[in-house]
This record gives sequence, structure tokens and C-alpha cells, in this order.
Amino acid sequence: METINDFFQLLSGFLWGWPMIILLLGTHVFLTFRLRIPQRKLLTGIRLSIKKDPGAAGDVSQFGALATALAATIGTGNIVGVATAVALGGPGAVLWCWLTGIFGMATKYAEGLLAVKYRVRDDKGHTYGGPMYALERGLGMKWLAILFATLTALASFGIGCTVQANSIALLASETFGIPTWIVGVFVCALAACVILGGVKAIARVCTVFVPFMALLYVVGCIVILCMNSTYVWPAIQLIVQSAFNPSAAGGGFVGATVMMAARYGIARGLFSNESGMGSAPIVAAAAQTRNPVRQALVSSTGTFWDTVVICALTGIVLVSSIIAYPDITYADGAALTKVAFSKIPYVGAPLLTFGILTFAFSTILGWSYYGESAVNYIESRRSNRFYRILYIVALFFGSIINLDIIWNIADCMNALMTIPNLIALLLLSSVAAQETKKYLWSNRLDDEMEETSS
Repeated sequence: METINDFFQLLSGFLWGWPMIILLLGTHVFLTFRLRIPQRKLLTGIRLSIKKDPGAAGDVSQFGALATALAATIGTGNIVGVATAVALGGPGAVLWCWLTGIFGMATKYAEGLLAVKYRVRDDKGHTYGGPMYALERGLGMKWLAILFATLTALASFGIGCTVQANSIALLASETFGIPTWIVGVFVCALAACVILGGVKAIARVCTVFVPFMALLYVVGCIVILCMNSTYVWPAIQLIVQSAFNPSAAGGGFVGATVMMAARYGIARGLFSNESGMGSAPIVAAAAQTRNPVRQALVSSTGTFWDTVVICALTGIVLVSSIIAYPDITYADGAALTKVAFSKIPYVGAPLLTFGILTFAFSTILGWSYYGESAVNYIESRRSNRFYRILYIVALFFGSIINLDIIWNIADCMNALMTIPNLIALLLLSSVAAQETKKYLWSNRLDDEMEETSS
């Protein structure tokens, strides 16, 4: 088992190394300019996300699709992950993470567009889509579509299920002294109440749950920044300076390099917002939207909220805390986060605990739909209930067993599912550009698209 774990750890390090970082970031930049900087339409996307599209085909509202996607992407990576990037790459990693989010909005836009463009409806009116449908219907690559769906289903049991349940169980056990098996039973019961209801139930819960948990966490960050108000501007300056000159950070960051800052910042940004991974467009395809570009604009706001806002706030909180409290140990990302939030009297530590618990649980909900959609593509809708039950059972086992090897396998699955998705994005970029020209550049966002039946 140790040998297998070492293998997947080595493979994960290779897959998430510089080749993947360059490929993902390169795709972000390419699509930004290929689609004429769709980031400019951020406010339009935000406006559309909170509006209903009555009469449009789809299973959930545009906001419901966005909230479900955010449920899966806003996770512990936004808290501990950013701290780890700062600890390993220095304060400059925050800027690289932020830039990744800015450019990643274009990729998330293209993913959402293609998901709606190539989605299908069955005879019962249910809507399905995602990279597997774009690969099959847009490129005729059925075999690659099946490969992507298989990797997505496997990844859902890892990063979306067992590792999140394990994080919740360990945190609850360490903080409140609750046995992990009891936490496992509670998580299973709570998740079952939502997951067994399908995408509509998941979207309904996420529509309420995600804005609440994100807002609470953002308020906590703002409180810390107010406490560190004297150090906020110096922290921003340090972040920018050390992104290109890490020695400017001084102290324990002297050994950091520009390459280290860029690597850990970009990698954390990519892993946090999942732009290019191909997961979010699966639920974007279920949105009630009259044409692909409307949902594409809404989808792009997910990367904005996840990385440009939440990850950036976390980074500034951490760096300002390092400056304000020189005694903070920042060699360990998790420890750095705990110390920073503990500076809020009485409620700081509980707020952090609540944030990690809720972020992890929301990821469970979002990824359950991703995995179910992938299984549905491979088998048929008859296997949906079996998948849901298996997913819920896996949550319990994830709560009580050691998951080092599962973490490494999940990282590999996530990286491997990214490759087919990027192939679809790059080869279908001309289609994305044509649709953007048709609806966005020609000011025809209210036009209807023609739906396809499976």
C-alpha cells in the first residue's frame, strides 16, 4: 500500500507540475484574447446570475447552477490552500493566484458556453451536458468523452466525497471531541436528505447555503482586515513586490524565488477555481437559459467570486497578519490560517472551523451531481439512484479511514480529467467565438437558441 501511495504521490506531483500549469494558464490567456476579453462583461454576468429566465429550457435556474458550481469549487483550498501557497511561495503567490482567477474567467466562460451549446434533453425534459457531450457532439470523439466521464466519476468519490468527509470528521473530532464514526453518520444523513432529491434539491440547498457561508467567511476576513488596518496597504505592496522579487518579503521567505511564487500561486488558483478542469460546465448545462452566452457569462462569475474575491481576501488577511504579528509561524499553511483567525476575539476560531466544515460539505453536494452526471452519460439514468447510494456510503467510510492514498489518487484523477476538457476547449474555440459573436458582440443576448433532444 505504501508503494502504491508513493506512486500516486509521484504521479500527482508530475501531473500538477509545470507542464499542466503552463497548459492551463496558456489556455486561460489564449481564450481571453480569442473571445475578446469576456471578463469585461463581468457586471452583465452578475446581473444575469440573479435574474430568472422564464420559459427557457433547463432543470435549475441560472443562479442555482452557479451556486451548485460554487458549492463544489469554494472549499478548503480557499482557506488552507492559499495559506499553503503563501507558506511555500511567499506573499507573492497571492498575486499569481489572483491573476490566475482573472484570466481563468475566460476559460470558465468558454466551458459554460460549450456546455449549453452541446447539451441534450431526454424524452422527460431533463437536460444533460458537459465536456463529454462537447467531445462527442462537437468533435466526434466518443471514446475521449467516455474517458472524461469515467475520470470524473472516479474523481467524485475522491476529492468530492471521501476526502471532504474525512476533513469534516477530523476537524469535528479535534475541535469538539466527537468520534469520527458519529460525524460520519451525521454527514451521511445530512447529505442523503439533499442528494437523493437530485439536481433540483441540490440547487435549492446551494442557492441558500452557498451565499450564506461565503458571506459569513468574507465578513470574518473583513473584520480581520479592519483589525490589521494599519498593515493592509503594506501587505498589498508586499504581495505585488514579492511576486517579482521574493526577497522583498524578508524573514523566512528569503529563500523563495519568483518561480516558486508563481508555481504555488498559479497552482493554487487553478486548483481552487477549477477553471479548465471540466467539472463546473456539467451543472452549467442544466441551467434555464435561452442561449449559451447568457449562461457562459454567469459561469464566468464563479471564478471571480471564488478566486478574485475569496482567495484574494484570504491572501491579504494572511500577509497582513504576518506583518502585524511577527511571531506567527508561517511554515505550515493550516497553522498560519488558525493563528490569523484566532486574532478575532471569541469568535475567530469557531468562525474558521465553521467555514471549513461548511465549505467541505458544500463540495460534497456539488461533486455528487458531477459524478452522477458522468455515470449517467456512461450507463443511463437507471444507474443514478445506485450511484447516489454508493456516494453516501462512501461518505461514511471516508470519515473513519486514513485517506493519504485517496488524496493522491484524487489529485491524479482531477489532473487527468482536465486534459480531455482542454482538448475540447481549444479545438472548439472557434465555435465559442462564433456563438459569442452571434449573441454577445451583436447585442442579441435575449435571443433563443434551438434545443436538441437526445
